Amino acid sequence: MTSTEPTTGPADPEPGGYPAARLRLLQGTGPAGPPRRAALAALTDDWLTALFTAAARHTGVHGAALVAVGGYGRGELSPRSDLDLLLLHDGKAGPTAVAALADHLWYPVWDLGIALDHSVRTPAEARRAAGADLRVQLGLLDARPVAGDAALAAALRTAVLADWRAQAPARLPALDALCRERAARLGELRFLLEPDLKEAHGGLRDTTALRAVAASWIADAPREGLAEARRVLLDTRDALHLTTGRATDRLALQEQDQVAAALGLPDADALLRRVYGAARTVAYAADVTWREVGRVLRARSARPRLRAVLGGGRTTAEPRTPLAEGVVEAGGEAVLARTARPEHDPVLPLRAAAAAARAGLPLSRHAVRRLATAGRPLPVPWPAEAREQLVTLLGAGAATVQVWEALEAEGLITRSLPAWEHVHCRPQRNPVHTWTVDRHLVETAVRASALTRRVHRPDLLLIAALLHDIGKGTPGDHAVTGAAVARDTAVRIGLDRHDADLVATLVRHHLLLVETATRRDLDDPATVRLVADAVGGVTALELLHALTEADALATGPAAWSAWRASLVADLVERVAAVLAGRAPEEPEPAAPGAEQERLAVEALRTGGPVLALHARTGPPGPEDGPEPVGAELHIALPDRPGVLPAAAGVLALHRLTVRSAELRTLELPGGLGGFGEVLLLGWRVAAEYGPLPRADRLRADLVRALDGTLDVTARLAEREAAARPRRGVQAPPPRVTVEEGGSRRATVIEVRAQDAPGLLHRIGRALEGHGVRVRSAHVSTLGANAVDAFYVTDPDGKPLPGERATAVAGTVEAALRA
Repeated sequence: MTSTEPTTGPADPEPGGYPAARLRLLQGTGPAGPPRRAALAALTDDWLTALFTAAARHTGVHGAALVAVGGYGRGELSPRSDLDLLLLHDGKAGPTAVAALADHLWYPVWDLGIALDHSVRTPAEARRAAGADLRVQLGLLDARPVAGDAALAAALRTAVLADWRAQAPARLPALDALCRERAARLGELRFLLEPDLKEAHGGLRDTTALRAVAASWIADAPREGLAEARRVLLDTRDALHLTTGRATDRLALQEQDQVAAALGLPDADALLRRVYGAARTVAYAADVTWREVGRVLRARSARPRLRAVLGGGRTTAEPRTPLAEGVVEAGGEAVLARTARPEHDPVLPLRAAAAAARAGLPLSRHAVRRLATAGRPLPVPWPAEAREQLVTLLGAGAATVQVWEALEAEGLITRSLPAWEHVHCRPQRNPVHTWTVDRHLVETAVRASALTRRVHRPDLLLIAALLHDIGKGTPGDHAVTGAAVARDTAVRIGLDRHDADLVATLVRHHLLLVETATRRDLDDPATVRLVADAVGGVTALELLHALTEADALATGPAAWSAWRASLVADLVERVAAVLAGRAPEEPEPAAPGAEQERLAVEALRTGGPVLALHARTGPPGPEDGPEPVGAELHIALPDRPGVLPAAAGVLALHRLTVRSAELRTLELPGGLGGFGEVLLLGWRVAAEYGPLPRADRLRADLVRALDGTLDVTARLAEREAAARPRRGVQAPPPRVTVEEGGSRRATVIEVRAQDAPGLLHRIGRALEGHGVRVRSAHVSTLGANAVDAFYVTDPDGKPLPGERATAVAGTVEAALRA
């Protein structure tokens, strides 16, 4: 309706009373959580009741009620929540009087700056609106009279509930679709670094949907832990509102430490684990409930048809198909057989889980609950059958996930694998990672299940996949601490010492192949020898190769590509040769190709840079068609200082990401038009977005950068300042180290830093300023983190002495910190 400013009306029944009392409640030291939300709702009720009473007396309207709906109807008011209000009237008063009554209610709310969602309807209009709009109907399910004619409001709520139950078979599928659409759009709350506490799957909106399902009498949600999970989400939103001063449901990174402190938690990670745990409870309850709704509705629709076929006789009992000892399929779920005795069969939880996953079925909530309450713990070490069932569960592919989460929801995973508690709901503060640590481990096992045909010990591959990040969250290198935990866990589940040591080796070195392949010179025999010594055998190498791929695929789309896959495969082939007894040979410097020689000749003839840029495509990726892998850029120019930073800066200005770089000097004989040294640079690059730049524009800017007419440093500084977020998490400081023993032919300097425009340019300037020569660069970027390795020598082509290498690393680090 359209409201107009009332020309006359009553004064505020208690001037300044409600705002001051509300402020004291929100800023005081009294109770928080549900008591404060209830107190805020009660305070608001009293204020609105006074407003309504005065307004009704002033306008002469009778037969009306002020009704709270939605969250306010449930008596849950967060500090910045809006007020959902319905002015209900019996239709006997004239429109002008009803409009005046509404104005006297709405304007004081607006004057206080409180967000208001309001409507004015008769009971019949309210029911018609609910029938036309599912969201309106959901709000009215929580209708609560605040002031006025309570009988009118109660009659409406009774009618709305009756309508809801009558329409539930048609409306619940629509509500399910609405929840699925929201989940697809906003994601899973329990895996998001900046989750929406209300709208994401597992959030407050899902708890409201579960209340609606329960009110339909079609199905009921699992009650265990659900009320506590809702309380955690509401408490977090309260703290978020008070911390930010805004009506927001998004738990942004920059707010998390303050919200954690407001809730008495030690840090943002503790906050996220708490929120993720609550969201997991809600999401599991929602998934189970919607599955039950579907089952009931299908059964209802099937009964009339079945009665017609049987001539109106009694229907037969639901069929039960055996899946494993003590496990059957019934109603589209894996359930316990009537003869199952969890109290006498400690392997039954794993057997039931493996059978369900293998059949692609969900594991019944009632079955899991019974297994958790009546089951016996497994003996340590596990019997062989238990270990075999675990491997079967992990090897079932995508169906493993929902079964694993059902076990985890009832604490069966941590009961069998105590180390799991440490990674349960643990966040990963890296945008490359899609999942929390525990879900990532399960996803890695799912990915590994598709690679089991490539290895001789698929059981160890799956177990290592499940445990490879089990050390995350502990002090120190998670691969080192995780290896010890993995060994103990492997012994616990019954592996012999040899196999347990092999699993520990895989966990200790699960990052070795991809980090070496993307950050080290594979033509250097020392690189290959180091990997071979760490792996120790062909079986371990085979398993590590598969684990590397599974881990990367389970991390997220930015962690694996055809380019990385090819580099890892090349490294594995070289290491396998060493393990087979064929020592890596010191390669002879490769002769320049025809194009490189042509470019070198032209560069020496003209005295300036010559460029060639070629787009490339790689082999098909694991899940798609041919994958573009960027371009090859060759640059030749007479040798001179400053080439690397100038070239890297120009590439950054043209938004080209450098994946690898190789630098070499070519001496041309006099018979080819001159005599002198030409510097050849070979780059693997990719456009950040859009098409590749033109080679002539790259060359023109490189000429200007070298002669000083293009200030690359200043231009990149401007871009970096523009790209830097105004608010955000402070990046950790850069770290530059000398990798001892990384090469016999050069000194390896590794740089770990926040990726930024022109990072390679800044590194190149620091190296050039120290008078060292860069033989090759191996660039790797994961999300916001860059890990680059530079093979450097002195001007004579020899590795740097220890003290000088340390000084160079310090110079680079200081330049990046500046």
